[in-house]
Amino acid sequence: MNPQAKLIFTISLVLGTAITTSSNHWIMAWAGLEINTLAILPLISKSHHPRAIEAATKYFLVQATASTLLLFSSMTNAWYTGQWDITQLTHPISCLILTSAIAMKLGLVPFHFWFPEVLQGAPLTTGLLLATVMKFPPITLFFLTSHSLNPTLLTCMAILSAALGGWMGLNQTQIRKILAFSSIAHLGWMTIIISFDPKLTLLNFYIYSLMTAATFLALNSIKALKLTTLMTTWTKTPSLNAMLFLTLLSLAGLPPLTGFLPKWLIIQELTKQSMAPAATVISLLSLLGLFFYLRLAYCTTITLPPHTTNHMKQWHTNKPTHITIAILTTLSTMLLPISPLIYPLS
Repeated sequence: MNPQAKLIFTISLVLGTAITTSSNHWIMAWAGLEINTLAILPLISKSHHPRAIEAATKYFLVQATASTLLLFSSMTNAWYTGQWDITQLTHPISCLILTSAIAMKLGLVPFHFWFPEVLQGAPLTTGLLLATVMKFPPITLFFLTSHSLNPTLLTCMAILSAALGGWMGLNQTQIRKILAFSSIAHLGWMTIIISFDPKLTLLNFYIYSLMTAATFLALNSIKALKLTTLMTTWTKTPSLNAMLFLTLLSLAGLPPLTGFLPKWLIIQELTKQSMAPAATVISLLSLLGLFFYLRLAYCTTITLPPHTTNHMKQWHTNKPTHITIAILTTLSTMLLPISPLIYPLS
């Protein structure tokens, strides 16, 4: 892709995200979401492969539908209450339509079907944007309207997302699809707590973005798209694979690593809110996700391909992205000890 075009699309992405996250008026928030959608479409379809074109078309149709619903929700609320302010969403029908619109934007169950297909058709770097940056504006709108939304509906959607994200990721062999279902499961954890402690949702999103960025950049560096490819990478970059192994375990939420922090805080808060059954169910459902993370980690480090040829191992590389990967993997694995400092900052 032309560097100037890529620069324009990147600036548009930043601009759209900034407009949505900083606006108080529904029309401005909608305009920011539209700018974001139009900026990411060329990045999804830049390879001109039929699968990439299909992914871009699906993404456009779903996001256009979600934006229409969001605009309709805000207009209905303005019709009944005379308020265009995002925080003044009070009409129950508007709240229900907005919940559907944001669930569609994020890829929450039952509006999750587009996300694995789009991520599979996009390049790894664009997939990283779709899984992190593109979810930030809808999460912000969720945060601003969390006091108006129905907690029971959000809890049901969250548990279904954690269940389907874990269950449907079990038999996948394509890494991008596994990461898409992982994203759906993580969104379940973010959604279940948003009515009770919205700041905890944002903390979960920030930590998830850190870990996902580390995973996507590491996979992009070793050019792995399938589990079979991942099995042969240990002989090329052992140090990078070892860090990828730890990052995947952190994404699974195992205790000594950073990924355990949001899960721990969410379970604690749910218990305080007398929602111990929901906390138990979503904790058990996270074991499904743990299985496919362990399978990815197993393929990354423990499996060795037969008849490996002898060659020099790349213990050190001079790629500039590897510095970013090093910083992200360190943050993805070692933030748990300073959790008393992180939680008040959020």
